Amino acid sequence: MKDKDIKSPMPKETTERYRPGGLGLLGREVVKAKNIKGTLLRLWDYFKKEKVGLGIIFILTIISALMGLLAPYYIGKGIDVISSTIDFDKSALIVVGILLLIVYLLDAVITFMQGFMMARVSQRVIYYLRKSLFEKLQKLPLGFFDTHSHGELMSRLANDIDNISDTIASSMTQFISGVIMIVGAFVMMLILSPILTLAGLVPIPLMFILTRTITDRTKPLFRQQQEELGNLNGVIEESISGIHEVKAFNRENEIIDEFQRLNERLLRAGTKAQIWSGFLMPLMNVISNIGFAAVSYVGGYLAVKSAITLGIIASFISYSKQFTRPLITLSNIYNTLQTAIAGAERVFEILDEEEEEKDSPQAEILQNPKGDVSFKNVSFGYNEGNYILKDVSFDVKAGETVALVGSTGAGKTTIINLITRFYEVSKGSIEIDGKDIKKYTRESLRKSFGVVLQDTYLFSETIKNNIKYGNTEATDEEVIKAAKMSGAHNFIKNLPKGYDTIIIESGRNLSQGERQLLAITRAILSNNSILVLDEATSNVDTRTEKNIQKAMLKLKKGKTSFIIAHRLSTIRDADTIMVIDDGKVLEKGNHEKLIALGGRYKKMCMDTI
Repeated sequence: MKDKDIKSPMPKETTERYRPGGLGLLGREVVKAKNIKGTLLRLWDYFKKEKVGLGIIFILTIISALMGLLAPYYIGKGIDVISSTIDFDKSALIVVGILLLIVYLLDAVITFMQGFMMARVSQRVIYYLRKSLFEKLQKLPLGFFDTHSHGELMSRLANDIDNISDTIASSMTQFISGVIMIVGAFVMMLILSPILTLAGLVPIPLMFILTRTITDRTKPLFRQQQEELGNLNGVIEESISGIHEVKAFNRENEIIDEFQRLNERLLRAGTKAQIWSGFLMPLMNVISNIGFAAVSYVGGYLAVKSAITLGIIASFISYSKQFTRPLITLSNIYNTLQTAIAGAERVFEILDEEEEEKDSPQAEILQNPKGDVSFKNVSFGYNEGNYILKDVSFDVKAGETVALVGSTGAGKTTIINLITRFYEVSKGSIEIDGKDIKKYTRESLRKSFGVVLQDTYLFSETIKNNIKYGNTEATDEEVIKAAKMSGAHNFIKNLPKGYDTIIIESGRNLSQGERQLLAITRAILSNNSILVLDEATSNVDTRTEKNIQKAMLKLKKGKTSFIIAHRLSTIRDADTIMVIDDGKVLEKGNHEKLIALGGRYKKMCMDTI
């Protein structure tokens, strides 16, 4: 339930704000990048679920690396056979050729198997991560969604996780293979010639210096790129969902300008990140070529002195490439990992958010509640001492109808959000049937409420399934009966497919009044003990409102009802009317008593005449 009466404070770590010319909450400013090592360790927790698959990949990678290490050895042997002027052994050359062919064929088969297994493992890891994030979103308190735009959250669930997925699939086998190849090639280089090995190590320090310099630049840039993408997605989501308001107020040019401004910021951030990232490979190749030149020069000198053979030089150059090329690849992988790490950090930020307070182990299931509700000195606020509700106390007997009236921001919807435990009280207690609501499980507590909001949300499903949303076990006959009670049956049966008509984009193919009727029908079918009607008839015409009022009289019979209304004519028959202002109950009583009192309620009634 969206609280319309309060504004949640912005979290300290964000600077989310409303901008002139924009459509609302746009996203976050760039924040300091978090610990890369810690993020990778957290990602490893998800990889551990695929230990068997990773084990197979590791074994295949070792075999593939060994095949790669054998190939230069046999190439060198072949060159030595050919260059032998004393005794050219054709059979030995054939054997070497066959062995080399077998090595390449095995390497090809193993590489295919690696790719297959890595795709399977990486997609399963992303499945776990996406599942964790979506489940987390369902467990977060309502206040979290009041301070985060939908577009930004969608960006984290889609773009950030896709970045992680792409990097895992493309980089994991290269990383494992590269590490093994570096170690194996270095060992073979030492075996062939320690002197050439020293020459081959010349470019290594330069590579590390270059890698460190580039990655220090790209890390914050990739982080900024993801942040700007989230901001842009926020504007896109809000402009599409609010397209009617955009056109109604002729704000097309303003929203285009806002999009253009954020799109240019994303362009600048992405361009900088890609340019700095692109520097790495060309410069690494230059440094690598310097190493090859050193090996060739020293190798030529040793060959002239007959210290080594041409075959050894050829093998060594191949091993030198196998040693330096993975270093370049690993440097590039580390660089591209910045995108995935930035995305993972943003995902883990959500996963680290504080969830709704868990039910106590002794929590009971609220079964067949009578509907007695009591507020006992309840205060509520986000910060200690800054309360939105202030020492509110009242008692509602089962079956009574209570109306909450007052100006916008007075605290009416906050009271409802506290009863349903969308927010937790700061002081005092709320009781249902004489017991603190914290002693009930949150699920059973909320099942006791039927809710009809002013802003109706309908899902992209059939009308029948939308009505059954709060009571999935209801029969078709019960659905039709509830629709007849609310007055929705007449317009539903005239639709092309009746109750099987698909609702599009939260009910865009229905009028505002029709959507409201469906929400009321949903509440009727749920048959809960406590009803919450938040401006439930504000979006229907006078004739429909009268029909709904008749249905509500039947619906409210025997049920405790809380009605939030600005149309005072709709709450004259309420058992108790409470006037809320500045978080306090100013007046309380029925219509006649409050009129006789001559206070705030009477003034409100006079103002509506």
